[in-house]
Amino acid sequence: MSNFTIYPAIDMRGGKCVRLVQGDYSKETVYGDSPLDMAKVFAKDGAEWIHMVDLDGAKKGARVNDSHVLLVKKELNVSVQIGGGIRTEEDVAFYLENGIDRVILGSAAISNPQFVKDMLHKYGEKIAIGIDARDGYVATEGWIETSTIKATELGQKLAAEGAKTFIFTDIATDGMLSGPNVKAVKELAEVTKANVIASGGVSSLADLKDLSAYRESGIEGAIVGKALYTNQFTVKEALKEVEK
Repeated sequence: MSNFTIYPAIDMRGGKCVRLVQGDYSKETVYGDSPLDMAKVFAKDGAEWIHMVDLDGAKKGARVNDSHVLLVKKELNVSVQIGGGIRTEEDVAFYLENGIDRVILGSAAISNPQFVKDMLHKYGEKIAIGIDARDGYVATEGWIETSTIKATELGQKLAAEGAKTFIFTDIATDGMLSGPNVKAVKELAEVTKANVIASGGVSSLADLKDLSAYRESGIEGAIVGKALYTNQFTVKEALKEVEK
């Protein structure tokens, strides 16, 4: 049976750990002053991967909280994936050369498709594609804009260019603790034949159980944020649930 990975999320803004509701910068809660301390808690609980997001970077279109990302990789024995503010090959190379395991490209898939194709051809599995969707259509630029391309359509195009991992967020569920959109995640996995990591809406161990039931269909893992910060369950409990 294939593995199902739990990715605890650390969203960084101003060097602190925060959560936004549906990507809204005005709806922010600060959960900790140190991304490294937060990552230590998750690693101690058994997390093998840490999902990090540079929110300042995403807004600015340049790396801002990168020193925190490198620190987590250096200090802890975990794999790290990073998204937010990665717009150039220099950004991608910077992270990969410093030992980061996977770099997530998001809005660039729409705004600069050639760049994304080039990165997939050059770095292969080290690149993950973040697809954020609203009502099935891709949303870009920190979720402010909605495009006219369907998530499944974009997924198929990029899988043809060699994308092996997608991170799929249904914006309606993000930060709402309302349960993930399992159907949409599964659909993306089926049309792309790639690994898809579900992001947004995981609020309970039951949600993880629902998602992990489709690991053979390509749902490879889940990113868990708010549920961990509001103590719905721990990383340890999550890992136990999906190992059943």
